Amino acid sequence: MAKVARNAAPKTLAIDIGGTGLKALVLSPKGDPLTDRARVETPHPAHPEAVLEALDTIVKPLGAFDRISCGFPGVVDEGVVRTAPNLGTEEWRDFPLALALSERYRRPARALNDAGVQGHGVVEGKGTELVLTLGTGMGCALFVRGRYVPNVELAHHPFRKGKTYEEWVGKKALDEVGKKKWNKRVVEVLAQAQALFNPNVVYVGGGNAKHLKGKLPANVRTTENIAGLLGGIALWERD
Repeated sequence: MAKVARNAAPKTLAIDIGGTGLKALVLSPKGDPLTDRARVETPHPAHPEAVLEALDTIVKPLGAFDRISCGFPGVVDEGVVRTAPNLGTEEWRDFPLALALSERYRRPARALNDAGVQGHGVVEGKGTELVLTLGTGMGCALFVRGRYVPNVELAHHPFRKGKTYEEWVGKKALDEVGKKKWNKRVVEVLAQAQALFNPNVVYVGGGNAKHLKGKLPANVRTTENIAGLLGGIALWERD
């Protein structure tokens, strides 16, 4: 593992690994973007080395940084990937993602579930807060008084009609049933999530949140997709 940079004002490389796209930018110590967001399509098959090589194409042009944060679409335990359902390869199981990034770019790195990283960028730290991300799949992160509760994988629990939450509102469902019916499905998922967790606030983000139309419950807030990268600063400030 690379040594932590001795820098009172560290720049953070924020990476978001997704089922359809890989994104990265460099953030100032205050969390302001210092570069444009760079993006490249997720390679298929998306085995670890292919993803890391694709990241190189967008990371290297961004310039200098002192540390790395990475959001990943699956369960991540202490920087180690346990599941990667939307990347379609078993090679991710038990893959030391944080260590691999640290060794590749010679900077200290942290990795977390992507919804968890997004949550770090938007939660207020009051009561129970829930983050749902709508993209290739469905991400979920739970925060209690500002502390992240790891490995809450609501997306792969049964929801209705023999389908999981993710199968009900993931990108494949959106493409199959259309935006109008998909919106109704999202409202159904929100209602069930409210009953399960009784959150003070539900934050809804991810690439497909832009398709949400109509009135949402009063405690539901939509977030910008870039929050999945901006949360990279808070990921270093936790603990």
